[in-house]
Amino acid sequence: MLEWLRSTILRLLQFWEWNVMLNNRLLLVLPALLLWVLPFAGMAQGISVSVNVAPPELPVYVQPAIPNAGYLFTPGYWAWGDGEYYWVPGTWVLAPQSGYLWTPGYWGSNGGVFLWNEGYWGTHIGFYGGVNYGFGYGGSGFQGGYWQGGHLFYNRSVNNFGGRHFTNVYNKTVVNNVTVNRTSYNGGSGGVQAQPSAAESAAASAHHLPPTRDQQQQVQTARSNPALRASANHGNPPIAATARAGAFSGKSVVAAKGATPASESADHKAAAAPLAHKAATAPVARKAAVAPAAPKVAAAPVEHKTTAEPAEREAAPVEHKAAAAPPTRRVAAAPVQHKAPAEPAEHKDKP
Repeated sequence: MLEWLRSTILRLLQFWEWNVMLNNRLLLVLPALLLWVLPFAGMAQGISVSVNVAPPELPVYVQPAIPNAGYLFTPGYWAWGDGEYYWVPGTWVLAPQSGYLWTPGYWGSNGGVFLWNEGYWGTHIGFYGGVNYGFGYGGSGFQGGYWQGGHLFYNRSVNNFGGRHFTNVYNKTVVNNVTVNRTSYNGGSGGVQAQPSAAESAAASAHHLPPTRDQQQQVQTARSNPALRASANHGNPPIAATARAGAFSGKSVVAAKGATPASESADHKAAAAPLAHKAATAPVARKAAVAPAAPKVAAAPVEHKTTAEPAEREAAPVEHKAAAAPPTRRVAAAPVQHKAPAEPAEHKDKP
């Protein structure tokens, strides 16, 4: 199908060039035929998007722990939407069928135009542009695991088990140079110069399955997150990978190296800031409330009553009654006792 479309397009172009010299009216007919044929060619190749801006380099991040047996890690990639690139975090997903492996999509450069080739599920790994996505996808093939007897066996050297015990494991060293070469597209100036092998070409024409529902959910969730846009994270997304599709918060979210913490950490910071302010302002508010209360009780009533109100009101309190007691002692002790003995002296003088 693909070869037939290519040969058809080539024949149309040759026919167009040959007949331009005879009749310029063909300039109006053949472009319309090309517009009709090219969409089918793009669908056959899995090309869904074409832009004239190169995607950013692949970020560096670690793989989150596998949630359970039977899951395969699909690496993250730069997608295009709303006029710019955004990062689709890598995630663990279940294979749609036993024996199927994931071939990642890739950007291909052709004459300054970048075309996105959609990834797919198949029984063999196809061509993904020679892009080194890491985690077993070193540019060609898949070194992260294989199917046998309906069970998926994992390579211990490239899969993160998170401390869990898996029986179907093996150990094979894989050279992972993703930190050295982080080019995210094939061909063109600065792209990975790789061509598909015979086995990869055969895998491309074999039976495929499209991305699963979980993978589609991962793309939709990433597209709606402003922090994953390249203009916001400058190539270092705060959510580089997730343990499960669509779960963009929690301890299992992994940020790119050099990026700010993931969305969950940002939410905790935003929530912790008000609590810190409340904890700091609450004691101050209490001190401010207690401090004015003491002067009002001790100082305010005494000062206002002594200066503003008459002395008659101040005689009523107990304090003034207690102060009036000493004069009664002077009348009883000093004046009365001295006058009493003076009266007999006067009676003695009369006889």
